Amino acid sequence: IVKEHGSLPYPEGTACGSVLVAGERGGDFARTAFLGLGFAFAYAMLQKIFHVIAEVPRFATEQANRFFPSAVVSGEITPEYLGVGYIIGPRISGVLVAGGVLAWLGLIPLMATLVPMEVTAAQLVKLGYLGGLDVAGGPGGWDPATRTFGDYAAAIYRAYIRQIGAGAVAAGGFITLIKTIPTIISSFRDSIGSLKDKTEGGTVERTDRDLSFKVVIYGSLGLIAIMALLPQVPGESILSKLLLGLLVIVFGAFFVTVSSRIVGLIGSSNNPISGMTIATLMGTCLIFIGIGWTGQVFEPMALVVGGMICIAAANAGATSQDLKTGYIVGATPKNQQIALFIGAIVSSIVIGLTVQLLDTPTAEQAAQGITHAIGTDKYPAPQGTLMATLIRGILSFNLDWQFVLVGVFLAVTLELCGVKSLSFAVGAYLPLSTTLPIFAGGAIKGLVDWKLKKRGEETEDAELGRGSLFATGLVAGGALAGVIVALLAVIPSVSSFLGGVNAEHALSGMLGGEFGYHVLGVLFFAFMGWVVYRIAMGKK
Repeated sequence: IVKEHGSLPYPEGTACGSVLVAGERGGDFARTAFLGLGFAFAYAMLQKIFHVIAEVPRFATEQANRFFPSAVVSGEITPEYLGVGYIIGPRISGVLVAGGVLAWLGLIPLMATLVPMEVTAAQLVKLGYLGGLDVAGGPGGWDPATRTFGDYAAAIYRAYIRQIGAGAVAAGGFITLIKTIPTIISSFRDSIGSLKDKTEGGTVERTDRDLSFKVVIYGSLGLIAIMALLPQVPGESILSKLLLGLLVIVFGAFFVTVSSRIVGLIGSSNNPISGMTIATLMGTCLIFIGIGWTGQVFEPMALVVGGMICIAAANAGATSQDLKTGYIVGATPKNQQIALFIGAIVSSIVIGLTVQLLDTPTAEQAAQGITHAIGTDKYPAPQGTLMATLIRGILSFNLDWQFVLVGVFLAVTLELCGVKSLSFAVGAYLPLSTTLPIFAGGAIKGLVDWKLKKRGEETEDAELGRGSLFATGLVAGGALAGVIVALLAVIPSVSSFLGGVNAEHALSGMLGGEFGYHVLGVLFFAFMGWVVYRIAMGKK
């Protein structure tokens, strides 16, 4: 976070830090940041409450198209994504969207041409996304009567592309980890030095003080011991539980580093946590196979490791953004880390109780002897279903490794071409609707820098330039509006009222259907991009 300040922007952390700095300085700094916040809030209200602006405009070719079947271009045109793209710049956002372009405008049309729909449906059944070939629904809307999908691109994405993307993310993360070994060794050396307690007494700058590395060592040992002794942790013996604890530490050290770098590039909201969890499950299951642990009894043990890494990767991303903000405003890392510990402990209690409350089988499930069940027909938890399917598939030697390996060698190929594979892999794993609006923000930043250079001026400051401050406001305002809308939606009376002010149907009728409504949304997004450009190019 500190040593690679210039190459890892941590967009949300930078946004929060810039808002704090701008508020402290006041004047034009604060005015620009809060102008962006207000603009984003108004835009988000029009989009999320009144639905004047389409949330995800989507343009696709038909499956029957002879030249380009099932190709999709879509975008989640929110202020947050435009702001994040502006902050991370054209290079990172360009590599990111390139992965999405390959997936949605390359691989999916190719597979739509070569793979029959019924074969894709069978793959979805195998992965647990579809109840059976005679069951309607699932990704893409399978129709058992006609043996077709309503949206074949979505079906292919779930059946094949996500596995390719997960393999690419795992390989890209591993390659990135190897590249950062010098930085990790340097940090580890400094941490070991802190064990000698020679740095106490003010010899280290306040802004460089971290918790002692003893906390990491004792915490890791304590985690292994707790897992070995807790009766709720599955395992045939204390030794098997000790192995689970060791795997959590090893995979955790790897994916915490990978997660931190990913959010440093593209932001926490785009962190492919499920991809890292899938890679962890695959690695854990392969180790189990290597020591002869196959069969149903070992499936919960693999899930424990995957679940803990899932939480660790998520927390690593959020924590890194917090520490980036602290670095920008001059906070003491040690105090931040203590506060993060307190937050993690409190939230684990609340979330644990919530999960226990949700862990209630239906009457039908209880009659079948099922005592634990989360997920219903309304909330089917597809990621959990996929992970359970992967565990069963690997431990029973029945998994399609070919798709994962395609992703692995895709990442290797990109590295050989001099392209950072992790950003590309994340782009291939995520929907194009996520990466395309981020690229739009990055393209605007590239245009601004080009125009400033053409004028003979310096490019704007990455944190306190007018465009960056306005983009920071877009991220903050969009996120704030999202929280408010989510809170309003859980109140029945308010939710009913919001349904009555939905302008989507009326606008679609006026504009000749869904296509016109989506074009209107794109025009609103383009206007927002123009505003960012004008403010960035304004006089300092």
